[in-house]
Amino acid sequence: MNDQVNFTEGRILGPLMRFAMPVMFALFLQAMYGAVDLFVVGQFSDAKEVSAVVTGSQIMMTLGNLVISLAMGTTIYFGQQIGMGNMRKGGAIIGASVALFSTIGLAMSLLIPIFAGGIADIMHAPSDAFSQTVEYITICGAGMIAIVFYNLIGAIFRSMGDSKTPLMTVAIACVINIGGDMLLVAGMGLGAKGAAIATVTAQLLSVVISVIIIKKKGLSFEFNLKMIRFDGGIIGHVLKLGFPIAMQDFLVGISFLVLQAIVNSIGVTESAGVGVSQKVCGFIMLIPLAFMQSISAFVAQNVGAGKMDRAYKALKNTIAVSFIFGIVMFLLSFFEGDLLIGLFSKDEPIILAGAEYLKAYAIDCLFTCFLFCFIGFFNGKGNTTFVMIQGLIGAFAVRIPVSLIMCNWEPVSLFHIGLATPCSTLVQILLCFGFLAYSRKKAKSTSLIAKQ
Repeated sequence: MNDQVNFTEGRILGPLMRFAMPVMFALFLQAMYGAVDLFVVGQFSDAKEVSAVVTGSQIMMTLGNLVISLAMGTTIYFGQQIGMGNMRKGGAIIGASVALFSTIGLAMSLLIPIFAGGIADIMHAPSDAFSQTVEYITICGAGMIAIVFYNLIGAIFRSMGDSKTPLMTVAIACVINIGGDMLLVAGMGLGAKGAAIATVTAQLLSVVISVIIIKKKGLSFEFNLKMIRFDGGIIGHVLKLGFPIAMQDFLVGISFLVLQAIVNSIGVTESAGVGVSQKVCGFIMLIPLAFMQSISAFVAQNVGAGKMDRAYKALKNTIAVSFIFGIVMFLLSFFEGDLLIGLFSKDEPIILAGAEYLKAYAIDCLFTCFLFCFIGFFNGKGNTTFVMIQGLIGAFAVRIPVSLIMCNWEPVSLFHIGLATPCSTLVQILLCFGFLAYSRKKAKSTSLIAKQ
């Protein structure tokens, strides 16, 4: 495997940007899953089917993010081992991770379809779209094993500084999903059900094809099927690093589900409008998300090599570049929101509702360039417990309370409800600045004591 990159030597910004670009394209293609589903359903079905895809995909995205975040434990642990020059441990780490995530994937594939109706009920899925929502959750839930595996593949290769292989696996899935949507939704008129079948099929075929390609390319460390086993020490380390990130992302996702449930209770049009807006936001946030994942791998390797100065410089560089893009995304989202929403729906009321909500997210574009880079930095550094704490404070002490207050503020405005997100992000940024100052001061004190 000749795509592996050593981040512990040489220039910082250039290699980091070259690594981040494939990550961003991979995230773009991953965002295309739900976006293509929503686009095709929005063009060829009615508001009930759109609402079902909106609510169902929001739930599946939350569960998918849970897996991605937990897999960050593998990314960080393996990346730190690379930084220490300990590639021989790679096979054992990957084998234990495959055993762990296989179990998680199978459990989710069995349990989600069983509780699909209860989940849709908790989400206050509009009565007109309730059965379609249950179908979507059931089908996608049964395919969680595939979601788990292709996310694990991405986590493994990003830890090695290889962002091209994950891009390839997501590209395969995206192409298959588009073809499936056109056949099942546009061609056969299956609506949300067809979109769900296309998504699961795409993910499953992507995993199979990706494994074949990876086997041909080879790995830069020894790995065989005998290494797939439950190694308590390795799994414990992966969970220690990944569990706080997973809990943070899961509970933050829950806060967005609560927000979606609040909007669902208003009406089908509002539900669809906010859901479409959330899909647009998935694309708007691609650049800060790409930097978040990239800086995690960069920092993990440098922490392993004991080169924290390079890690701090990477944080400054990524924030600066991300902020430039943040300004562009703010202007586009705030002033041209109706055009962006119109890409996913032909229904004028849905477009107006989505554009109103998107204005609040536009403000968040100016803040996330700081927050996501901080999160990536602290994840790579191993401060995953802090990442969890700041995320929970933002979600449950700010985002949910503010959205509930705004929902009861007459006249009800989707813009006001959406302001809960930038309010939360601002509080989280302040917490990150405070923790950064604290950790640097603590590191200097420890260094002085060691010298004495």
